[in-house]
Amino acid sequence: MAKAPENFAETVKEVRQQLGLSQEELAHELGVSFSTINRWENSKTVPFKLARRQFEAFRKRMAEQGKLNLDTKDIH
Repeated sequence: MAKAPENFAETVKEVRQQLGLSQEELAHELGVSFSTINRWENSKTVPFKLARRQFEAFRKRMAEQGKLNLDTKDIH
């Protein structure tokens, strides 16, 4: 099973809330299902490396566009 940093669930939720996105909208942005985002936020599952990289790339892209404050907890 993939292992994610302890604060990954918090980070996903915080990023989503800062961007004003629903779980479904974030899922669409990342190319995953709503239930995947829901399970990540509730620490039911952890993403594999590829999905974590996709999330991190999305997070950085949103920060570069000035839509996200990266002073949130780091997921590395």
